[in-house]
Amino acid sequence: MRLDVLIATYNRADLLARALESLLAADRPAAADLTVTVVDNRSTDDTRSVVASFMPRFDGRLKYLYESQPGRSHALNAGIAATNAELVAMIDDDEEVDRNWLVTIEKAFADPSVDFIGGPYVPRWGGERPAWLGTAYKAAVGWVDGGSQIAEYGPQFAGMLMGGNAVIRRSVLNRVGPYALDVGRSSDGRLLSCEDRDMFNRLLAAGARGFYRPDLVILHYVPPERLTKRYFRRWSFWHGVSLGVLDRRTPPGQVPYLLGVPRYMIGVAIRAAVDTARRLFARDEPARAFTNELAWWDLLGFFYGKHVYRA
Repeated sequence: MRLDVLIATYNRADLLARALESLLAADRPAAADLTVTVVDNRSTDDTRSVVASFMPRFDGRLKYLYESQPGRSHALNAGIAATNAELVAMIDDDEEVDRNWLVTIEKAFADPSVDFIGGPYVPRWGGERPAWLGTAYKAAVGWVDGGSQIAEYGPQFAGMLMGGNAVIRRSVLNRVGPYALDVGRSSDGRLLSCEDRDMFNRLLAAGARGFYRPDLVILHYVPPERLTKRYFRRWSFWHGVSLGVLDRRTPPGQVPYLLGVPRYMIGVAIRAAVDTARRLFARDEPARAFTNELAWWDLLGFFYGKHVYRA
């Protein structure tokens, strides 16, 4: 098994060190030919020196690549273009892989019909989890739990491939093309967030077979600044904007629209408002009340992304 692991990073040298430590600690299959490439996306901290300090421990299997164009998609595309192994794995700089992560990859791709895999993100909370944080908007903090069973991605499974814990055959990436640049996270403060969804949609459209693997586990750090209502509101709005931009480009089939917005989104927001009104004086379910509010931020963002926003 020849595997390239890509880590796109921006000003997270301390967390990056933890990610590299976890890869060193992971059990490595005897036949695994592993290379790790850190793509530095214009960091101004000591990212480069941290990578250099780890190089002797990786025995030549750790590479440093600088990408001057800001944005996660630019960094991932640069890493993909600079490497050549048959399998491309991607994790984020604020993650740590489970000890069995590499073994799971080898096991999954022993089946030649498997084109890509993803797995769960277990939160490593950087602060106390707020009472209002439910499970409806887990993606805002990179929390993924698709269950305890292996499942094939597609209409029968609600999950999608997230790029912070993904392994894809290079031949399939060559077929579907690079990560989209107009819906990914950038350095301008806008929380665009659907480059993974766009890639996932294109993988399925190309007929690629992918599987959710509950044993492909990563630990994801959730910093205190993301455990605020303000962050969740901003994330939900820009998530909606991202969906609106995607919809403008490739609208989903067989979905009824109203005012240029999928009718189901309007229905979700209206039902959320009704539920909130009914429970106006209930103080025992803060997570439910806040989830109802976020549905409206999502809807407003979609409308803005579909009809107003331009990259």
